[in-house]
Amino acid sequence: MSDALPLPDAQISSMSSRHASPLVMIPIAKPFLDVEEADAAREAVLSGWLSQGAQVGAFEREFAALTGAQHACAVSNCTTALHLALLAAGVGPGDEVITSSHSFIATANSIRYCGATPVFVDIEAATYNLDPDRIAEAVTERTRAILTVHQMGMPCDLQRIIAVADNYGIPVIEDSACAIGSQINMGGAWERVGKPCGAVACFSFHPRKVVTTGEGGMITTSDPEIDRKLRLWRQHGMNVPDTVRHNSAQVIFESYDCVGFNYRMTDIQAAIGRKQLTRLPEIVAQRRMIASRYSALLSDIEGLILPFEPEWARSNWQSYCIRLPARVDQRTVMQNLLDQGIATRRGIMCSHREAPYMVDQRKHDLRQSELAQDHTILLPLFVQLNEEQQALIAEAVRKELQA
Repeated sequence: MSDALPLPDAQISSMSSRHASPLVMIPIAKPFLDVEEADAAREAVLSGWLSQGAQVGAFEREFAALTGAQHACAVSNCTTALHLALLAAGVGPGDEVITSSHSFIATANSIRYCGATPVFVDIEAATYNLDPDRIAEAVTERTRAILTVHQMGMPCDLQRIIAVADNYGIPVIEDSACAIGSQINMGGAWERVGKPCGAVACFSFHPRKVVTTGEGGMITTSDPEIDRKLRLWRQHGMNVPDTVRHNSAQVIFESYDCVGFNYRMTDIQAAIGRKQLTRLPEIVAQRRMIASRYSALLSDIEGLILPFEPEWARSNWQSYCIRLPARVDQRTVMQNLLDQGIATRRGIMCSHREAPYMVDQRKHDLRQSELAQDHTILLPLFVQLNEEQQALIAEAVRKELQA
């Protein structure tokens, strides 16, 4: 991701012709940070406690309160969150986990970390999320979990997915990497993604996400035993956290009763994250307004398919994904926009097309996943994106598709 600032007019006008690699005028994304986050990080640094400590604990409590979860456990990133969530669900060597190929490769990789095999199921064309009607055909006696993805911040159809999972007695893990601040209507009540509706939900705080700590992740659950395991595993399997030893008036010798990991978040990251959480309502409201504006600007372009938000979902619009007409070439459109100073990204990758997963087990029909990767692009979307920039982007897209 580029965090480049808009260029002065003189620099824009001096950009060379197409394919000459100009500096980016409008990046695909930009974190929304200011002096408050910098001050919070400074205070954490000067406190003398830099690793997992009081700031992490406070961040966890505030995140749980925000999402409505009973427990929240901070970790180093969302990939480690997914790994621990799968372990907590009992996934191990020889098992299978049903998931979406149409996701960042970390989703599939986390399954492999457990020695298990990802079983890829196709997506719905409209939402780019796991198709609930395709799950049952992928269930076998080795299926141990369903790892569903709230892709680009758009909630997946959890009610239908959980209904299928419950029928087979399989836990559901939510890859909510992109979905902080998104909401879903469950049984007539609006709930934030992360409550969670399944066994566990996992979040990312990467700079491309709606709120960021630079890197970092969070795991939410309603199960106290799962939360206990997560906290043990993230810190080498240490039975007494170093914060407890540090504050104790008596000498404590810790033990290591299982093989754990170094998956901790730092207090510096957590301090930034706490400030970011206070901005979340403002960030989501602004992103929803920008997405609405895009839809108004682009709705009359023939052959262009705009993103779809089901009536039971409220997306945080982590990304705005448009599906190009079949007649145009995805790479050409992206390059032409880049030559005008507009960064885009290709549609979400398909893990089954990457080398580590090309030879995996049986293949289900993944046509919609492949079409989404090949014919969609993501447009710039960040809080600081102004109306003038959006109009410029929309006009550039219009000219490309009407050429």
